[in-house]
Amino acid sequence: MRKIHIIAAVICFCFVCSFTVYAQQAGKQDSKIEYFKTPRPMALPFSDAARVGNILYLSGEIGVDYTTMKVVPGGIKAETKQAFDNIKATLEKYGSSMDNVFKCTVMIADMKEWPLMNEVYVTYFKKDRLPARSAIGANGLALGAKVEIECLATVDK
Repeated sequence: MRKIHIIAAVICFCFVCSFTVYAQQAGKQDSKIEYFKTPRPMALPFSDAARVGNILYLSGEIGVDYTTMKVVPGGIKAETKQAFDNIKATLEKYGSSMDNVFKCTVMIADMKEWPLMNEVYVTYFKKDRLPARSAIGANGLALGAKVEIECLATVDK
């Protein structure tokens, strides 16, 4: 009986060691960071997105038209739409989609415009798949923007 316990203990020990080595190798593979940057007319000191494992971390997007490098006219609703169009393009370029967004952070220059921003925000997501979200009132955003949005999404590939 004692031999069976020893054999079982050795088998368990071997299994745990094998699993630990496998988990360490998987962790090394998942911790690889890929940086994605699109060439723009103006050199920006950050990446559009970074990928770690199957998570895509997007930089904050403002409602900028990248052909002119200017914030689109029309106020917070137009800026929110452009920011999300930029986000959608980035997600698709790097293997994701709006359906895979699970977290957003919204920075807004004037919290009184929150309802206007929300009118546009909800049109980019399915009603049953609204991402978790945080909000920050900002005292100033890049290029005088009224809103900036950053997202996290999964990547299927």
